[in-house]
Amino acid sequence: MEKKTVVIALGGNALGKDIEEQKEAVAKTARVIVDLAEQGMNLVVTHGNGPQVGMIQNAMDNLISEYQNYKQIPLPTCVAMSQGYIGIDLQNAIKYELYSRGIDGKVSTILSQVEVDAADPAFEHPTKPIGRFITREEAERNEANGVRCMEDAGRGYRVVVASPMPKRIRELLTIRTLIDAGHIVITCGGGGIPVVDRGGHLVGVNAVIDKDNASSLLADKLGADYLIILTAVEKVAINFGKENQEWLSDLTVEQAQEYIAQGQFAKGSMLPKVEAAVRFAQSAPGRRALITLLDKAADGIAGRTGTVIHA
Repeated sequence: MEKKTVVIALGGNALGKDIEEQKEAVAKTARVIVDLAEQGMNLVVTHGNGPQVGMIQNAMDNLISEYQNYKQIPLPTCVAMSQGYIGIDLQNAIKYELYSRGIDGKVSTILSQVEVDAADPAFEHPTKPIGRFITREEAERNEANGVRCMEDAGRGYRVVVASPMPKRIRELLTIRTLIDAGHIVITCGGGGIPVVDRGGHLVGVNAVIDKDNASSLLADKLGADYLIILTAVEKVAINFGKENQEWLSDLTVEQAQEYIAQGQFAKGSMLPKVEAAVRFAQSAPGRRALITLLDKAADGIAGRTGTVIHA
């Protein structure tokens, strides 16, 4: 029987808020991933990097301000750094969990470049929050220096950058080769390193790609059977936070698109997840997307919980 291929997009709660929390969080995450691996699935793991890439860039900026001979570190380089250190923590945690269960499994992290369109209108309208939460006063100082900031879901202000749509995953063949060789693959971290193709030369651009959009594209191009988007809630809801709130277990693409048109999903949180799930579910017959909690991933695939989106 042919193995099913599953792309798992990890949310921020699977990574923790700092390096110490991350090591604890990925140990829990690894248990869920290996549970799925034991069910005989080909697994590809993606992850976000919003807080981490912002912290890296802030650290680099502070270094530059202290040592004048250091040059500005481009955001794509910071994305690559975040892919490396998050990826190796995930890789080691998964390897240890496999070892603990007596499984001789292979795990690989691939630093991945994701091509975007240089003319994407997102570059004119930055919307992707990165880094730590800051005060209104800090945000105003940033704005005065040409750094765009916005209020983020009532939790404070954050720096925002462009978030163009992913068009092509440049390391796709490498990823597919590793899957075929039996590896659990960690890739497209933080949505991938954003690049544009200039005459065959890949050039990084100042942006952060939404990891759910990149995960949907990756799942499509790999011919995956399932896209699992892990988030902070067990199911998607309509009328969220209201008296008539309703949790949804099963959504057709058409129903999901109708709820999107009604404005049922918050732009900064659930909307991009539902949109990414819809794109994957309608990309080929039989494909299904699941949105749920990390702990509920296996139950969701078994149809016991989560929100499943399908054609």
